Amino acid sequence: MPPRQILELSSVTKTYGDGTATIAALRAVDLVVNAGEFVAVMGPSGSGKSSLLALAGGLDSATEGEIYVRGTPLGSITLAEKARLRRRAVGYVFQDYNLIPTLTAAENVSLPLELDGVKPARARRQAIDALRQVGIEDLAGRFLDELSGGQQQRVAIARAIVGEKALILADEPTGALDSVTGEEIMAVLRRRADAGAGVVLVMHEARHAGWADRVVFLRDGRVVDQAGAESDPQSLLADGAR
Repeated sequence: MPPRQILELSSVTKTYGDGTATIAALRAVDLVVNAGEFVAVMGPSGSGKSSLLALAGGLDSATEGEIYVRGTPLGSITLAEKARLRRRAVGYVFQDYNLIPTLTAAENVSLPLELDGVKPARARRQAIDALRQVGIEDLAGRFLDELSGGQQQRVAIARAIVGEKALILADEPTGALDSVTGEEIMAVLRRRADAGAGVVLVMHEARHAGWADRVVFLRDGRVVDQAGAESDPQSLLADGAR
């Protein structure tokens, strides 16, 4: 049986601005992520990594090309349908966390489930389990101003993995974490991939690439190289810098 595609970018181009002020964030990018696959995306600042994630999660629209999530073409559905697809199928870890300060850690994690119709008691149980997976179950009742930056980042990761997400998109999810906790989070994401989710992770630290099945390197908005995790990602960085 062929692998099941969770995410496909087909000739995707994303530009900003008009005329001489036009900036191309992505240029004719092709990328497929299958169920159970962990893909790391690397590249220098400005290479298009965050733009790729935003497009894959339906948070932005492609200028050209098409993006499919579980076979659904994002360019052909309404904003409400995109929001529903994200709640049900896509977990997203933002660089700035994007949490709600008036909610507790558990409430931040359970909110997407409740918005999708899950009963509050069940949503809370799932939220507590997700917080347990990232090591902060004991902080479930804390508000954001009672949490460190690293703890808030783990709340954001818990929100991304809660429920049965088919696709997890993470933008530098270990940036505010110490090395030990960072490895623990990478193990959580690896387990989600092993359970059948597609995982796409933007990272700068080559040492984390070993958790991935494949490393995709971007430069100037283009995919310039791909390699299995057994390859040395530092060599990709060196090659991409030239």
